Amino acid sequence: MKVLVVGSGGREHAICWKLAQSPKVTELYCAPGNAGIAQTAKCVNVKATDVDGMVKWTKDNAMDFVVVAPDDPLALGMVDALEAAGIPAFGPRANAAIIESSKAFSKELMKKYRIPTAKYETFTELDKALAYIESQGAPIVVKADGLALGKGVVVASTVDEAKTAVTEMMEGKKFGESGSTVVIEECMTGPEVTVLAFADGGHVRPMPASQDHKRAYDGNQGPNTGGMGAVSPPPQYTPEIAQRCMEEIFLPTIRALKEEKRPFHGVIYFGLMLTPDGPRVVEYNARFGDPECQAVLSLLDGDLMDIFLACREGTLDQADIRWKDQAACCLVLASGGYPLDYKKGYPISGLEEAGKSAAVFHAGTAEQDGQIVTSGGRVLGVTALGDTLDGAIANAYAAAEPISFQGMHFRRDIGHAF
Repeated sequence: MKVLVVGSGGREHAICWKLAQSPKVTELYCAPGNAGIAQTAKCVNVKATDVDGMVKWTKDNAMDFVVVAPDDPLALGMVDALEAAGIPAFGPRANAAIIESSKAFSKELMKKYRIPTAKYETFTELDKALAYIESQGAPIVVKADGLALGKGVVVASTVDEAKTAVTEMMEGKKFGESGSTVVIEECMTGPEVTVLAFADGGHVRPMPASQDHKRAYDGNQGPNTGGMGAVSPPPQYTPEIAQRCMEEIFLPTIRALKEEKRPFHGVIYFGLMLTPDGPRVVEYNARFGDPECQAVLSLLDGDLMDIFLACREGTLDQADIRWKDQAACCLVLASGGYPLDYKKGYPISGLEEAGKSAAVFHAGTAEQDGQIVTSGGRVLGVTALGDTLDGAIANAYAAAEPISFQGMHFRRDIGHAF
């Protein structure tokens, strides 16, 4: 099969890396890709959000299957457009991807179908939002309704901080139109975990749980990022909690979307808080998390292409999905200043040496005059396995040691911050 993966980050590199291992995949392409992906797939110069351009390229080049990985093209209806053009695609249609592209929609869905989540209210007027914050007090959580590159959530520890956040979103247009509507919700407490799950519209098959590290600095300090590292599986996610999540959250969500005539085919991301009152949904995403994808796919012991086909064809309950009896750690190496201002174009050294003991997934890299250089905030995801979680963490840090570029920074407490 000739397969195209849409996207350009570490998640897409991990997907390409795993698909390249499938005997079914004879030719692999990625649009637009990056310097690391180019070592596994042929990169195509089409923007991930260019729906018409992507459909045209796939038709002109006779692709057999397309994997739409990022949130923006899913929300824009790229899967719908590809399928309408007769090109099989992996990922939810836009009417199902709305569980990520509108937090207000997903909260209403959870309320309607009694899926456990935080108490909340939705606002389109700033003065009413400010008054609600005043009445509720802090800590409190402010969320932009739409997509915001994983940065549209503020956990405010004071009322003033919450008011500033909501004003920047609604009046200052910090996230453009994504912040025109905001969701304000109670601040839940407990360990936070992610469960990615394959879905085929009627069935759901959870992957091993993982734990992302959103804050930029050690000790969960600093601004939120797209993710500074991930481990899988976290010890807090016990078999008993997994069973509760399946019965109270995963299956009800898939059934709710089907009932609403929005059947979900693809990967659904369950962001969960393990509160003293049981697991609750923090958020849904309509695709693999990044960097959780890198850790979790490293544990997959089987053919990812087979699973993608089963998700599309509605045969997921029959799919052979096996996982290695190991743990994984993905350590993100970021540009100096990320997630705020940072510079690009710095040469990266030590990649070959690091690759001897770990998978080095490229997120923000480019090739310049024959050398791989930085081209984004999150640059690399060094992902290693171990027989224990501590072993995987130690292996990831050891593998990252040879890598260097100007301004490089990373957290030193991945897997130990909770």
